[in-house]
Order: sequence, then structure tokens, then C-alpha cells
Amino acid sequence: MATLKKLQSKEIIKTAVMVSLILILLAGFWFGLPAALNTKMFPVFTVISGSMCIPQGECDTFSHAFEKTLHIGDLIVIQGVDARDLKTEYPNSDIIVFRNPKIAANDAHANIVHRIIDVVEVDGTLYFHTKGDGNGYPNVWPQIPTAYNRDFWQSPDDPKGTYNGAISEEYVYGKVVMRIPWLGTLAILSQQYSVIPIILGVLIILLVVFEFILPFMKKKTDVKQATIEETPTTEETPTTEETPQDPEN
Repeated sequence: MATLKKLQSKEIIKTAVMVSLILILLAGFWFGLPAALNTKMFPVFTVISGSMCIPQGECDTFSHAFEKTLHIGDLIVIQGVDARDLKTEYPNSDIIVFRNPKIAANDAHANIVHRIIDVVEVDGTLYFHTKGDGNGYPNVWPQIPTAYNRDFWQSPDDPKGTYNGAISEEYVYGKVVMRIPWLGTLAILSQQYSVIPIILGVLIILLVVFEFILPFMKKKTDVKQATIEETPTTEETPTTEETPQDPEN
């Protein structure tokens, strides 16, 4: 019994250490990746709009997955750069992620991913005209657009956030440096069906089962078997049956 308690104590400590290490790794990833990529926020986004999709009308999760443009369900990674280092020569310009100044930063629809089509400088601040690669069909990327995007007008909260439909460099989070097809679909489904708590709960349960319960049960069985094998068996002493005497003798 004492051996079992020792094993149980060791398993609890082992599990606690492993869970702590996982949490530390997750925290390091969450806070370390923005520092490594020079962004003010977590630099991984899921594409939820079809504005970058070519051909238009076929921007589902699995069509044209390896085109040079972006599709719904793509997971993208951005890197923070100096605004003056961004490529602005359309159609070989950078794809950037920025916030619509009229929408709150905590709103998922505030983040927009577009390609730069032109840049202007006003009072030392750069303003980027942008466009979704699939917007303006059939005049889509890489064709030179006939008109600039005029969607981003002045916001009362920040009148200098835009200029004639162009977005200020202050609202640019970074440029897209990596695209992973399909992986963002999991995030979209999680948001739509609110399964994130369920997924996290299942992962925690599986971790406890495989790292604590199953090893403990196995060791418990091994200890029990070892105890049985080490228990000395009682040797039977041979006995002689007494022969009944003949009463006539």
C-alpha cells in the first residue's frame, strides 16, 4: 500500500510538471512570436473574407488552395516592418493586414487583408491605397486597377487615419510573410460553433488520461504482480497416514 502511494505521488508530480511545461511553452509561443516577428499583436490570422480570392465565386476553403492569392480558411502569418520598406509596386506589391479605423480593434471584422496598389505621403505619414485581389471582377490581380479603393473614409475618432480612401501607416499591422492553406478552417468552425472550450476540455482530459491515469494503473498492476511473485509459498510437510490397527491383532 505504501508503494502504491509513492507511485501515485510521483505520477501527480510528473503530471503537474508536464502541464506546467506545456503552459510555459504556450505562453512563450504566445508572447514570444510577436516579439520575434516585430508585431504589436499575435501575428497569426485566419482569412474569413473572400476579397483576396481569385477566381471570384470559388473562394471556398478547398478550391485553388495553392494560388498566389488568399482564400477563406487560410492561416496567414504577418511580420511587422517599417512602412517605408513595404513593396508598393503593383502587381508585385506586398499584401498587408490593417485595421479599418471605423471598426473597434476587438472586432474580428476590423482586420482587413489587402494588397497595396499605391502609396501617397502626406505630412510625413504614408497612406496606402489597397485592394483585394478578387475585388473589381473581372479586373482582378494582376491587372492594373482602373480606380483606387475608396472604402476607407475618415473616422470621427481619428480624422487622420485615412486620406482620400487610403489607410494610414499607423493602422498597418504588418505584411503577410506566410500562408498555410486550410488550417484556418478549424478556427472558423470553432468560432461558428463555439467548440473551443470543448476542444480544450478534451485535450486536457486526454492529457490527464495518457500521462497520469494509464501509467498509474499500469504501475499499480505491475506492483501487484511483483508482490504476488515475491510472496513466499508455504511448504507443505509430508504426513503419513496412520494405518488403522486390526482389532483382532
